[in-house]
Amino acid sequence: MKARIPNQGGGNSQAAMMKKLQDMQAEMARIQEEVEAAEYSASAGGGAVEVKVNGKHEVLEVNIKPEVVDPDDVEILSDMIIAATNEAIRKASDTMEQRMGSATSGLGLPAGFGF
Repeated sequence: MKARIPNQGGGNSQAAMMKKLQDMQAEMARIQEEVEAAEYSASAGGGAVEVKVNGKHEVLEVNIKPEVVDPDDVEILSDMIIAATNEAIRKASDTMEQRMGSATSGLGLPAGFGF
């Protein structure tokens, strides 16, 4: 004869957890679409260079003020483009991380198990 422990592995709690996971998955997909479609901008050199990326980390636009273009010193321009691009990508990544963390917070997962 098998012993039964009440409310252990019962269908209702499993069904509720599955529903919660499905809802969270749908919410995460929605958030991912929103963040990927959004645009993130950053500048360097006091606004001399501005870079715009989307949430997929694709560069959409690079704007360079003509007065900072010095044919004898393209290295500084290159550094500004890199800095602005990295900052714009960082903004996109931080937004994704923050929004996904909010979506998974209701699961009560231990630290480090978020998405």
